[in-house]
Amino acid sequence: MNNRNQSPWSWIPTLYFAEGFPYVLIVTVSVIMFKKLGISNSDVTLYTGWLYLPWVIKPLWSPFVDLIKTKRWWVTTTQIILGAGLAGIAFSIPTSNFLQWTLAIFWILAFSSATHDIAADGLYMLGLSEGDQSLFVGIRNTFYRIASIAGQGGLLIVAGLLEKSTGTVRTAWSLTFLIAAIIMILLAIFHIKVLPKPNNDTQSATSAKQLAIGFIQTFKTYFCKPGIVTAVLFILLYRFPEAQLTKICPLFLIDPLENGGLGLSTEQVGFVQGTLGVIGLLLGGILGGTAISWKGLKKCLWPMVIAISLPDLVYVYLSYFPTDNMFTIGSCIFVEQLGYGFGYTAYTLFLIYFARGEQQTSHYAISTGIMALGMMLPGMISGKLQEIMGYKMFFIWIIACCSITFIVSALIKFEPDFGKKKTEK
Repeated sequence: MNNRNQSPWSWIPTLYFAEGFPYVLIVTVSVIMFKKLGISNSDVTLYTGWLYLPWVIKPLWSPFVDLIKTKRWWVTTTQIILGAGLAGIAFSIPTSNFLQWTLAIFWILAFSSATHDIAADGLYMLGLSEGDQSLFVGIRNTFYRIASIAGQGGLLIVAGLLEKSTGTVRTAWSLTFLIAAIIMILLAIFHIKVLPKPNNDTQSATSAKQLAIGFIQTFKTYFCKPGIVTAVLFILLYRFPEAQLTKICPLFLIDPLENGGLGLSTEQVGFVQGTLGVIGLLLGGILGGTAISWKGLKKCLWPMVIAISLPDLVYVYLSYFPTDNMFTIGSCIFVEQLGYGFGYTAYTLFLIYFARGEQQTSHYAISTGIMALGMMLPGMISGKLQEIMGYKMFFIWIIACCSITFIVSALIKFEPDFGKKKTEK
């Protein structure tokens, strides 16, 4: 590397903060913003559901990140675009046709964020030795989660406080996204200075024709894998209940009591879901990883299936027995997210298991695209279902959908000791 003596600590934490920060704004914070700006639940989930699409089709253009420019160039360029786009959201909110403008800009942000993910992961592998890659995988995941807390926790609290101080929802959210834009631009400036310049971070020497042939071959080998049908069903449907909950939960927390919600303020949502919830998610993931390394995926699968499903009952409880007690609400969301984080570990380990082989990286990217599709489609229709059913029946519907998680989990096959840490003899 040109800056060979540079410590990974100088750029890994901020790089993965910059990866997680725009994602949570696009996928989660946008839902709350549109709700606060008066958009109906069905329209909010439909419009924001489409924002998953770039992550669904990300494998289709990921080879071009190799073919054109360097990973470092892609990282810094997309961060500048993300900062400019967030500023564009801020200036569009006060306009009369804000919905069309903000959605258009969110689309640009979503494609930029997905491209940034590709380049950042590529730079991570090129900029670190194999030993450092293993060492820093926990660090990168931690700072990605910190970005989630900053976005759907910290920024939401700021938005809520600004709503009260300015007295205008649009002004508050415009200022909130301006703050987000400044953070993103500062990260881009910092990374222009500190990101490593690995000697092997060069444009691919492969021609476009060779790339296209290899691209087709990658998809062909993926969809010819043994057990592909059950694997795709598992990847699509394991999180079917959660894909709907993710969109509806913040709307449920915000909606007033007369509409069946809990009537929380924006900053209260930022605290209970964006802070307590994300901490629960992070702890659940740590516990899940520890459990699998100890017992293996096979022995942990069913406890994890139960953990990702059973805690959804907290929303049934909250819808039938609404309360303004923040301890009760926070505890319910923490428990649900703790279970989700624990149960999600089995899902991510299966993606790694199924991607094994000569084209592991490419096959894993295809699986993550299918995973995003599994979040996108149920999320898009969830708002309409909620409006038809009401919150009480919708959450009972979610519990019924958990049966799908159990069915697809029963179908998959894998080696008994996969994921279990090997003991040295």
